[in-house]
Amino acid sequence: MLSVVIPAHNEAALIEACLNSVRVAASHPGLGGERVLIVVVADGCSDLTEAIAVSCGALVLSASKCNAGSARDLGARLAIAYHARWLAFTDADTTVHADWLVKQLECGTDATCGVIAISDWTGHHAETRADFVTTFRDVEGHRHVHGANLGLSAVAYEATGGFQPLTFNEDVALVQALSENDFSIAWTNKVRVDTSARTESRTPWGLGATLRAVSEKLNAGPDKSLSAPPLYARSGHADAANEDQGNKQMLGAPRAAAAFLDGI
Repeated sequence: MLSVVIPAHNEAALIEACLNSVRVAASHPGLGGERVLIVVVADGCSDLTEAIAVSCGALVLSASKCNAGSARDLGARLAIAYHARWLAFTDADTTVHADWLVKQLECGTDATCGVIAISDWTGHHAETRADFVTTFRDVEGHRHVHGANLGLSAVAYEATGGFQPLTFNEDVALVQALSENDFSIAWTNKVRVDTSARTESRTPWGLGATLRAVSEKLNAGPDKSLSAPPLYARSGHADAANEDQGNKQMLGAPRAAAAFLDGI
């Protein structure tokens, strides 16, 4: 069995499109009918995110961590409890390509790091888009890490301790742990997702914050420094900052029975 894990914080406007794309990927004939469990971790939601996710057939967990690393880990642990052999991660403001899961598995590695694309640049200057296009390496062998496009085996996840409750870069920290423990990683642009360039980002140093910082720098002039890291999530040493909220996840009961999707 495969599983897709999606953290979500007040994503009522976008979660349905995300889940619809995941359902298409989960029914790809290339999966040979293998079941796919879709898990949404509704983290600190005060809108209709949970209800929409349930209506789309996802298994929904309610949490109050307001931390992407903790939310991803909660979903991963649940998926492993359901005996998922492969864990694929994306974000609620992201849509995955129809062959997303198939391409991850075709790599034949312990983990896959895919690429992102942005089609809607509303709210950004043309120069910001140009900076992304020239800086982001959409090629085989790239070294970008995105929680919105990451997959790995359950064995590798448990062996490395999984996602940590870091303030940011929890995805980079996990990939670093995979590398340090000699797990094989595919750095591929064949595994693709389309994500949001929204300026109101859900994490303090995520893609949205980085794009916003680039805009600020371009507006301020070349001598001004960025208020966020200028690179688009590359592999390297993750920031060790950890809000350490006591690991006291306030986990509610699943809001729907486990919903599996069978391939065609």
